[in-house]
Amino acid sequence: MTTTSPTTGTRQPVRDDSDVVRVRQAVRRLAQQARLSLVDQTKLVTAASELARNTLVHGGGGEAEVELVTSGLRTGVRAVFSDQGPGIADLDLALTDGWTSGGGLGLGLSGSRRLVEHFAIDTTPGVGTRVEIAAWAR
Repeated sequence: MTTTSPTTGTRQPVRDDSDVVRVRQAVRRLAQQARLSLVDQTKLVTAASELARNTLVHGGGGEAEVELVTSGLRTGVRAVFSDQGPGIADLDLALTDGWTSGGGLGLGLSGSRRLVEHFAIDTTPGVGTRVEIAAWAR
């Protein structure tokens, strides 16, 4: 991802369903401030919602950091989801469309990756997972 400087943001726990809703609201608010198109807002909020839910369900809870960022003349939104859960044993498999470790559709990580301009994941089994996403106004 290009060098960015945060301009405003929030850091909040992801411990229950109401926290997932709060993360979604924070992402939408900042996406509007960044002047993302409605389509890009929806994509970013959907990805953030999936990742917040993964943080809760698979990571046992964690934290989300959402911030407005700038890079040169561009403005965007970056969201980072981190947990100290079990990590992902086979990241390539987890990023495969249709693969699920639970009863879902298997589109959480792979779908989130397709919805945003920037997607980075760092995971270590037994240590936890950190996923960073970003979208930029056009």
